Amino acid sequence: MTMLMILSAVLSGCGTPEAARTHALAPSTTPSPSHTAKARGTQSEPPTMAPGPAGLTPVFERRSDGSGRRNGEPGSTDKVVALTFDADMTADQGPRAAAGEHFDNPGLITLLRRLKVPSTVFMTGRWAQEYPVQARSIGTDPLFEVANHSYSHYAFSSPCYGLPTVAKGDMRGEVERAFTAIRETGARNVVPYFRFPGGCYDDVSLKALAATGVTAVQWDVVSGDAFATDADAVAEQVLAGVKPGSLVVMHCTRSAAPVTDEAVRRVVPELRARGYRFVKVSELMRG
Repeated sequence: MTMLMILSAVLSGCGTPEAARTHALAPSTTPSPSHTAKARGTQSEPPTMAPGPAGLTPVFERRSDGSGRRNGEPGSTDKVVALTFDADMTADQGPRAAAGEHFDNPGLITLLRRLKVPSTVFMTGRWAQEYPVQARSIGTDPLFEVANHSYSHYAFSSPCYGLPTVAKGDMRGEVERAFTAIRETGARNVVPYFRFPGGCYDDVSLKALAATGVTAVQWDVVSGDAFATDADAVAEQVLAGVKPGSLVVMHCTRSAAPVTDEAVRRVVPELRARGYRFVKVSELMRG
């Protein structure tokens, strides 16, 4: 039971963002991003945030005022919410996939399409390599955008809920290798956003990733879908936590989050009935 609770914490976003990180920095205005062409925050380019103090990787998260920014600038208080889905697979889980374990969830993606829910999928490079056809399908569908969740899903700071830790010298390579793996599938809607595995980071990891130009994306609503068997409980947790500008973390992994699609089937119409509109992280960041 103890091990199950630890694994659930890791896959559910490792608890609250506050518990999972050292601290969040205060980035400033929209910059030039990453390893690709410069983003200027236009409607055709995904917005990013300028580096934080000392040039560290900026961190985007929802503030208590709903602005979704850390720099004190006014943001939208519209009733918008971003559903995000982590497509988790570690570098060493290949044998489990070969034995029949499903780290994907095509039924969830089909449901999001049927319900017309724009979403951001944070994908590990290993997941993209295991499911290249699905990665390409998600990454070429304008309903979705694909962000980076590292290659191996190892922690970037320690302790982090028992995850193996990436060496400082390998952190940048983890991100770049994941982008390469994702793009090699043919995915095109790839955004320069990164989600730390477990949500765990510190100044060392923020400095290590600065050269990649990514904006790190946290969350304020943990769905609790990891290893859950009660879809209603997951839905209730999301519905109770969502506020204007919320970022919800869920999962696109059948073996570890088997009731996510069922929970989404309830969450989406209920939030729409409350007046919420679903957006991708890029739109939420654009404000």
